[in-house]
Amino acid sequence: MKVTRTEYYTPMNGVIDQVKLSSKKRGISLLRFVVRKLRNYLCEVLAYKCPVNPIRIKLHKWRGVNIGERVMVGMEVVLDHAYPEYITLEDDCGLAGFNYILTHTNPRQHFENILDSYVAPVTIKKGAWIAVGAMILPGVTVGEFSIVSAGSIVTSDVPPYTVVSGNPAKVVSKFNPKQIHGIKGV
Repeated sequence: MKVTRTEYYTPMNGVIDQVKLSSKKRGISLLRFVVRKLRNYLCEVLAYKCPVNPIRIKLHKWRGVNIGERVMVGMEVVLDHAYPEYITLEDDCGLAGFNYILTHTNPRQHFENILDSYVAPVTIKKGAWIAVGAMILPGVTVGEFSIVSAGSIVTSDVPPYTVVSGNPAKVVSKFNPKQIHGIKGV
């Protein structure tokens, strides 16, 4: 699902107009939207520096991030500020730290004929590992048990059982599923 500027973003002159439109497009009252945004902001700030993984997980779940079992989210990980509900972290996956997972892009309006503005979900599949400093852009699915190398920028889907690296990330190696051990269901 990819929502473009014309379907989702409307240029506004003021913050109040933008907040009203955002609450309307999400189908909730203005008050509920503002309370949700404040709650999400507080939970995100606390999770960012929290030294305890289970507490980080709980805070991100309260924000709306879909998180499975035995997931590890490192410190100083940014899970999209505006649309955390578009992020899914499946069972046994891990984010090392200093990662960005983005589900939307909204470049300045003067670039509208050059760059797309959209909202799209991100899914990190079962057992995947996102190494330190990697960035996952909107609309990406990171395949089961794949590895995103440190500092990589992922702009397109990552196949299962592969290692990707670079900017933009490209497949650098593949491995046999039989090499995976210690995870239920493998």
